[in-house]
Amino acid sequence: MGFTRAELATYRGRTLPDLIGDDVRLLFVGINPGLLTVAMQSHFGRRGNRFYPALYRAGIIDHVIDASNGFDPADVAQLKARGVGITSLVAGATARADELTTAELREGAIALRERVERVRPRVVAMLGITAYRTAFEKRAAVVGEQPESLSGARLWVVPNPSGLNAHETVDSLATAYAEAARAAGIALYEV
Repeated sequence: MGFTRAELATYRGRTLPDLIGDDVRLLFVGINPGLLTVAMQSHFGRRGNRFYPALYRAGIIDHVIDASNGFDPADVAQLKARGVGITSLVAGATARADELTTAELREGAIALRERVERVRPRVVAMLGITAYRTAFEKRAAVVGEQPESLSGARLWVVPNPSGLNAHETVDSLATAYAEAARAAGIALYEV
């Protein structure tokens, strides 16, 4: 399904629901949804996004999910059954994450803390070091497990799967995601 720029622009500020099951162990936190993601109502729905290929390569899921035309209910069921959840730091859609203000990122951090307290995952994996540093006022933070928890969950900062993060590969993303998944108690598939 194709959208014109004008059609996509109508999705600015709109949201999509969290993908969170009853027993989420690993909660991935994107920065905010893109316009196409909200239009399709599927997290990481832009064709070519490396999130699902990295989850597969990490052994978190047993096949590469294609969310570019919306979610297949079986894929949603697999993510939930595996204890994987997906949410966003900032709910409103933009064309690019760098359009977000510092205030929006910090407000997102407050809302995320509340969401994590309610959902109670074992591990939270924030997708993107720059957004994490700004949102949580942790200028010296580095990728990997953080020394502090987030509302009782172990906190990891992992690389963002966006193609704009070109120095990361599907393999390097998979390595980071697998580490967070093991910490969450998710048994990984052999790939």
